[in-house]
Amino acid sequence: MTVGLLPSAVGFLRSDISGVHQPQDERRIRAAAKRTGYDLRKTLVFNERTEDRLHRLRVAIDRLGVDAVIVPSPAHFDDDTIPAELLEVAVVVTASPMNATPRTRPATS
Repeated sequence: MTVGLLPSAVGFLRSDISGVHQPQDERRIRAAAKRTGYDLRKTLVFNERTEDRLHRLRVAIDRLGVDAVIVPSPAHFDDDTIPAELLEVAVVVTASPMNATPRTRPATS
């Protein structure tokens, strides 16, 4: 869902993966949003102790009505793989390598 002129996105990272590079990863998310034309609404930070990470990310996507999720790299997902369940609801943009994986189901109004 696009509220303003730009499509919107939420950033996502895992602090246990970023470690001391978390500020740099947050900057990479913001830069990727700018490069790809997304209005970054907020960045969600989870860690290895966060239960149901994927479910919580999907709830945030739904509540914020965003079009995309931007991550520093695929390493922030379990098994370093973008979950198919996530691609059903959002485009996933990775900052490194810079790539946009399209959503697999069309958005509904």
